[in-house]
Amino acid sequence: MTTNVPALRAAGEIAAWTNALSLDVHRFAAASAALWSDRPRPLTITPGDVGRLETLAEAFLGSHDFVVGAGAIFSTGAIRSKDGGLEWWIRRERSIEKLEFDLTPGGERFYDYQNMPFFASANRTGEQTVWGPYVDYLGMDEYILTYSAPIQLEGEFAGVAGCDIRIRTLEEILMPTLRAIPGNAALLNAGGRVVVGNSGAHLVGERVRPAPGEGTLIPIDVPHLGFSLLVSP
Repeated sequence: MTTNVPALRAAGEIAAWTNALSLDVHRFAAASAALWSDRPRPLTITPGDVGRLETLAEAFLGSHDFVVGAGAIFSTGAIRSKDGGLEWWIRRERSIEKLEFDLTPGGERFYDYQNMPFFASANRTGEQTVWGPYVDYLGMDEYILTYSAPIQLEGEFAGVAGCDIRIRTLEEILMPTLRAIPGNAALLNAGGRVVVGNSGAHLVGERVRPAPGEGTLIPIDVPHLGFSLLVSP
């Protein structure tokens, strides 16, 4: 365990912020599930259902000004549609608009969301997930981080609800905390890739494998996400 007090304090602050967001994403997933609590399975998603989901997504975006996208995504096994269901809204400069995806298998830009880590992991584990940083070519063409929590209907996985955060926005939020640490520091995801760093020593998306004695890894106390804080001289 490191005796670097500023680093330990930073890890605690990052954990507190992330856990608060995770709690809100879980509430979003629960509110999405409640829309179909009394409906027969498999689900039929009507235009009215999409409107209610849009209201939930807009409320989430409205209460989290650092979030750029939010919505719900359904398993093809849970709904009456072989093409699946992806209802996602993003914040533009002066409006909130719905993203459109090619969900038809074999399509030129088919978006196979069921095999994306943020969906597949939640389906496999039944727990919250985070994916990124990655470049979202279908939406914003920049590095983002996607948080998701499973939508459960009668104890069974039906999809996920979640949100997107631009990495440059996350940098603005976390940089004061990271810069309070002497030396180089970076938030890493479960795969050891840099999410945010306090210097040019660690670049976003870079995979870091510190050799023994070259740095200290401090786990970030957020269930199931696998974040850690790398601190080095």
